[in-house]
Amino acid sequence: MSLKDIATRAVVLQALADAVDAELKAVKAEQAAGLKQAKQDAGTRQIEATLPDGTVVAKVTLISPAPAATVTDSAAFTAWVRDNRPDQIKREFVTTVHPAFVTSLLKEMTAAGVPKWCDKETGEVHEVPGIVMQPRAANTRTTWERDGKASVAEAWKAGLLAGIALPELTAGGAE
Repeated sequence: MSLKDIATRAVVLQALADAVDAELKAVKAEQAAGLKQAKQDAGTRQIEATLPDGTVVAKVTLISPAPAATVTDSAAFTAWVRDNRPDQIKREFVTTVHPAFVTSLLKEMTAAGVPKWCDKETGEVHEVPGIVMQPRAANTRTTWERDGKASVAEAWKAGLLAGIALPELTAGGAE
């Protein structure tokens, strides 16, 4: 398979995965709402999923877990613990570097290609301990044409992707 074929296959599969994922999220939300309503209306908490020939392939059950305690106001909770269970308070002195400085410093070092920093005020060059130049992993980026995903979907519907995408997912591919 050529690199172009591999890139095309990756793009097609990503478009299909995105479409399936979006549809799955939508239908699961609809399913949950339907089961909640069925439970309210008739006490129904489970429904069978069947194929067109009537074969039951799964059962879908509404799960209603008990409420769980969650801290929503950390400051108020900590104050209560401090007042009522001071033995459960952990006091720490924490030293951190401002994230913006870290970002700026690493960006400068990356541009320079060395783990050194030059103080612009004094001109002094610092060897910065704890920083190493790591090779970065190669990656790819897909930039879709305006109607690219829609075109993939249309090709899928027309059965034109059997040779590119998984045949069992394409129209006419799993006959």
